[in-house]
Amino acid sequence: MHDPAIDHNDVTLSEEGGVRYLHFGTEWIQGAMRMSRPHDLVLTYTQQMMAWLLFDEAESEHELAILGLGAASLLRYCMKYTTSRLHTVELNPRVTAMCKGFFRLPDHARSLIYHQDAATWVREPQHQQRYKALMVDLYDAYAQGPVCSSLAFYQDCYGVLADQGIMSVNLFGAHQSYDENIDHIMMAFNGQVLLLPEIDEGNIVALAFKGDYLAQTTPALLMQRAENVQADYKIPARQWAKAILAAQP
Repeated sequence: MHDPAIDHNDVTLSEEGGVRYLHFGTEWIQGAMRMSRPHDLVLTYTQQMMAWLLFDEAESEHELAILGLGAASLLRYCMKYTTSRLHTVELNPRVTAMCKGFFRLPDHARSLIYHQDAATWVREPQHQQRYKALMVDLYDAYAQGPVCSSLAFYQDCYGVLADQGIMSVNLFGAHQSYDENIDHIMMAFNGQVLLLPEIDEGNIVALAFKGDYLAQTTPALLMQRAENVQADYKIPARQWAKAILAAQP
């Protein structure tokens, strides 16, 4: 039951065990930063949001997009580990202000933040067919199901990707919205979808592909890419690759 007394624009933080957490006025965690190593991806699902690296590189000429700033975890990480340009969409300017004050939001010429609705942003002509990767993590104060989940939204996500591009999206397996989101992603991306293993908190990250990635990726190539990604990006890519291969018929 949603509490009408909660201000959905409220942005708060907490700290425990050397980790700072972002909240939207509820106990639900919207992002995290390890104080001693701010570029680490603390939450497992945020690590999995980078699993598109198993299938493509992030080069300096590429542009990457993030829908939902959260605690700026993906933005900090991409600024450290890639040379690509980053466009981040965040509806609430208070989230950006909190990230600037308390979550070491990077201020750099490679990083641009748009304060607008993500569903509007993906429809705008200037964003079409330009992004190598699109990372979608759009949740409200209750952090249960994505706030953007329509077929039209995912079709627009497909539209902003380059001819060869990948979307990663954070879903909740136990939430009633899960099947609908998967169906819409499958339709929008012509069935070119892989699911990463569900984590303990219930998150399931889906990878959706525009282009011929899946046809071009052999098991041997995927495992070699995983070795390289794990070494270069310090994320557990080998276990993701093994899980992807184990799930294939």
